[in-house]
Amino acid sequence: MKIFSTLVISLSIFLSLFSGKVTMANNAPTAVAENLPTYSKIYDEQRDPFKDATAAIGLAKKTNRQVLIEIGGNWCSWCHKMDSFLAKNPDVYKALHSQYVLLKISVSDSNENNDFMKSLPPVLGYPHMYVSTAQGKIILSKDTAELLDDNDYSKSQWLNFLSDWSVNSTLAQAQLATMISVE
Repeated sequence: MKIFSTLVISLSIFLSLFSGKVTMANNAPTAVAENLPTYSKIYDEQRDPFKDATAAIGLAKKTNRQVLIEIGGNWCSWCHKMDSFLAKNPDVYKALHSQYVLLKISVSDSNENNDFMKSLPPVLGYPHMYVSTAQGKIILSKDTAELLDDNDYSKSQWLNFLSDWSVNSTLAQAQLATMISVE
């Protein structure tokens, strides 16, 4: 009887811990989203992209992350599809926000943010993304169509992209390039 009681108590504790983890995983985007700066949450044509970029780079330096610059707007249906995809995939959402500071830059008919956009390589379509280091150096221009699989965003392609261009990955690439050039 004592063994049975211990087993029931252990199973109850395990189930309560497991259900807590499932609940936390399902709420991860909501919890993370509450702590994000406004420039990471919405496209706002009234915001100053230079001030937001300065703030994003400062946060990236403090937190040892890259900056993921997302160009789009409220008018962009694929931008909404990407936001929806991220909300429905908490592991991708968490990987994005743990490895990058997201900076959404709005472009629209009423505000094309021309001065800011001139500082970037040409946009191929919307949404379009750039990866920047915490020092403000653009290291990638990314057409988000490359993250699609059969007309939907691909979880594995997103996770690979986020991993491949993270701080740790780009540092390893730089170290390897240095070693090869020295030899």
